[in-house]
Amino acid sequence: MGTPSADVEQYLKELEHPLKEGVLQLRAAILACDPAITEHVKWNAPSFCHGGQDRVTFRLQPRGKLQLIFHRGAKVRADTAGFTFEDPTGLMTWPAPDRAVVDFPDLAAVTARQAQVVALVRRWVLT
Repeated sequence: MGTPSADVEQYLKELEHPLKEGVLQLRAAILACDPAITEHVKWNAPSFCHGGQDRVTFRLQPRGKLQLIFHRGAKVRADTAGFTFEDPTGLMTWPAPDRAVVDFPDLAAVTARQAQVVALVRRWVLT
């Protein structure tokens, strides 16, 4: 299991969001998928790191929306040429060559997509 953060625990305790249960569910699944994953609060949401690099971050704004942003660090990287990531699930949309987004419109989508998302996270943190 990854390393939970007291800051994230406090953030989630105070979080008011219609999909909070989905956030809690995904957080637990992501932390459980790799013992090297750590977390902290970044961009006013829980963010997951691997090897000290931010890799996956929740997007909780606007309030009725829940997304996971898959990225290769906090800053846009110049070395995107040649970067590829295979998404057999078809869940990822690509707003930039090295950033992907997975949308969860409701709690049912979180539950239905959780296993696929965890598999994506496992692979993504190693790229």
